[in-house]
Amino acid sequence: MVQTSGTTGQDAPNRADVSLIAHRGFAGVYPENTVAAVEQAASGVAVGASPEMVEIDVMPTADGEIVTFHDSDLGRVTDAPADLADRKVWETPYETLAELDVLGTGERVPTLEEILDALPADVGVNVEFKNPGSADVRPRENLPPEARDEQRELWQEFAEDVLDALSATDHEVLVSSFAEGALAAVREADPSVPVAAVFADSIADGMEIARRYDCEAVHPPWNAIADTTLFNAEYGTLGPFEDIDVVELAHEEGREVNAWTVERWYEADRLRRAGVDGVIADYPGVLQFGGAAD
Repeated sequence: MVQTSGTTGQDAPNRADVSLIAHRGFAGVYPENTVAAVEQAASGVAVGASPEMVEIDVMPTADGEIVTFHDSDLGRVTDAPADLADRKVWETPYETLAELDVLGTGERVPTLEEILDALPADVGVNVEFKNPGSADVRPRENLPPEARDEQRELWQEFAEDVLDALSATDHEVLVSSFAEGALAAVREADPSVPVAAVFADSIADGMEIARRYDCEAVHPPWNAIADTTLFNAEYGTLGPFEDIDVVELAHEEGREVNAWTVERWYEADRLRRAGVDGVIADYPGVLQFGGAAD
């Protein structure tokens, strides 16, 4: 059964504690998006407490299995031979994927069902839609009206398959995506499933998409949080961002704010003080240090 979150950002904008969301199963210490990562992250052995949620990425295989995998191709994450390294996940049958080694750990590429089975029922799951099996997706775009139906249709069958798998679990579920089409498809398939708009290029565009689909949450990068020393700090190619307080704006609209991808306790502490609701983190101990929210 899919469960909705019972807390909005408006309920506790200044709380000392924020939710810890294990990015790809704490990818900084465990092999990302694998059963082992989910099991270790959820056990809480690294910090003495389990995260509230584990974040995973999903996409289809050539034969319709749903797997947890981040990259479009196989080269970085697996030991795929040279002739397969550039092959897209959705062009590869699951039988082939299941034989590959993830990051030299002996772990294999799991199905979504295997991940859900490995995750304790009291730990939520943030399922990020990465690709429905097409090179025509348009992530990180605030789509013009004429493109929205086409992009939704591109994601629709995949969204329905993922939601069908999630409906068999008791986990608290949050679906997120950089792709507006994915959010539209989830809303079309089941409006009761909580969704989050992930954005990287524009706070204004991201919030517009969140309003369009009445998203329960927004997921901005950590350097998009105003009124902190982190705002517009160097973070890959992300930023500079508009001078918009996304935490204040989202909370005014009743949306939670989960910032990604946090790697240092100092970042987590600044974000906590700024009032974010959750941190999507590569390391389990980022919330161990620092003071209460201001």
